[in-house]
Amino acid sequence: MTSVVALVGPTASGKSELAMRLALQWDAEIVSVDSMQVYRGMDIGTAKPTPAEQAVVPHHMIDVAEPADEYDVATFQVAARSAISGIQARGKRAIIVGGSGLHLRVTVDPYTFGGHDVEVRADLEAAEPGDLVARLLEVDPDAGEVVDLANPRRVIRALEIHAVDGATPTDRARAPERRAVEAYEPLIPFVGIGVDPGEDLADRARLRVDGMLVEGLLDEVEELAPHLGRTAGQAVGYKELLPVVLGTEDLWGAQEEIVRNTVALARRQRTYFRRDPRITWLPWHPDVDERYTALEEALDA
Repeated sequence: MTSVVALVGPTASGKSELAMRLALQWDAEIVSVDSMQVYRGMDIGTAKPTPAEQAVVPHHMIDVAEPADEYDVATFQVAARSAISGIQARGKRAIIVGGSGLHLRVTVDPYTFGGHDVEVRADLEAAEPGDLVARLLEVDPDAGEVVDLANPRRVIRALEIHAVDGATPTDRARAPERRAVEAYEPLIPFVGIGVDPGEDLADRARLRVDGMLVEGLLDEVEELAPHLGRTAGQAVGYKELLPVVLGTEDLWGAQEEIVRNTVALARRQRTYFRRDPRITWLPWHPDVDERYTALEEALDA
């Protein structure tokens, strides 16, 4: 069996508990592919493994950034791949676990990211959108086939990459790495296992949110509020409670909104992962012991 297993699926599906059991059985280490567990202090709302759990099983890609930081996927990719290499060098298996399909893919697939330049980007952002489109089409007449020209952010990014790396959007679209990504050909071989609670999703999401509030999520948000950056402040469970902290919304309404947004997030995650043909989906069992047995059977197949 490959030394890397990815245990993925929508939020509130019980992935982390299965990953812990498997890591203990294998003496493995866990690599989180959660876009928000990277931020320190965001513990309850991201269902981060407890300090006790992390003391028993080494976890990676958790608490690597301050909540005020903008921790982008390119930075995540480098760190996550380094973590997996380190685990393999120690002769252990790596268990990737999380609900962000993008963060899984940038870790295991040959995604490439263009260069950045603060001054170049500042100049581009100061220009008129129409002028930017004209500049992009001048260097790449076919750019409209691969870039949404109506989206200024994407046009700016395409021009920034061209200025720094010399690559046009068409060049990047034709690169072998892009074709490999589209074909789901991994750079890091892995066994993909999916966990999906199906019709139990909404009930599990509500229980999850209720439990987080009992654990002290509101206090956590209040403590973090002055330090949350743009990305961290948009995390489900945090963005809904910020108005409560400010006194502009009531807790009950925010709680219902968190439940709705959690279910919506889980459905988007489900859709993303279901497109990946490399993932084998476990049959859903309400009982965690039965789910773990199904996991073992899938890994032995």
